Amino acid sequence: MSDAPIRITTAGSNPQADLARRQRRYIISMSIRTLCFIGAAIAGMAGINWLWPFLILAAVVLPYVAVVTANAANTRSDELPLTGGGRSDRQLGQK
Repeated sequence: MSDAPIRITTAGSNPQADLARRQRRYIISMSIRTLCFIGAAIAGMAGINWLWPFLILAAVVLPYVAVVTANAANTRSDELPLTGGGRSDRQLGQK
């Protein structure tokens, strides 16, 4: 058993909250992808020939980005040492 103190700032987030955050990121990315496809169709019909290829490219790349960001878990690091830990001889009830 380790006697090292546990820092609250390095504790992982609630798994349900982490999953909800990742799902929200995925839905936002895929919504932007859908808007890119719709924008490309509108730009193609309107004769804006320079815009629709960029929108199609964005729509092709966004699923990869969406999956990578959705799979990125919220990890915290405890690389920084604790500072100012106080006196080790203090206990509750002592003055």
